Amino acid sequence: MDDVRAEQLERLYRSERERLSKIAHRRVGAAAAADVVQDLFAALWGRACEHVKFTPSYLARATRFTAISHFRAESRRAKTLSGLTEAQYAAPALSPEQILAARQELQRTEAAIQALPVRTRQVFLLNRLHGCTYDEIALGLEISVSTVEREMARAILACRAAIPEAEPPPAR
Repeated sequence: MDDVRAEQLERLYRSERERLSKIAHRRVGAAAAADVVQDLFAALWGRACEHVKFTPSYLARATRFTAISHFRAESRRAKTLSGLTEAQYAAPALSPEQILAARQELQRTEAAIQALPVRTRQVFLLNRLHGCTYDEIALGLEISVSTVEREMARAILACRAAIPEAEPPPAR
């Protein structure tokens, strides 16, 4: 989005925010109205096109639709949460053997990552630890995306090799 279009959208947000909040308030209540308007403008920002004219009626309609979507999502979330029992979302208790095995697996994985060549380790950590995309990594390290893919494959294979296959439970 160019700077002129961004400024127009920003001015529009400042001028229409209160009116749109009132529209959203009628659908989702005061607590979520500001979030609905913010979500609407974030969506508009992400796909602002030159051929779309953001008239007051367009914004009001878009706010109503966003509020309805927000209300439906909240209703689904509340219904799902109300149906859960404590046993369904409580973490299962681990046995001391499971804890020890997990720690050993983690140590082997850390050792495998440390043993990787520097660039392979950088690519892997940027992706898995810092959440960078392959394109971002390629740009930042000044390498091709295919090199990033190859380095990630090497790192993943090294991590898999460090963790022995799980043994099947003994037959009874």
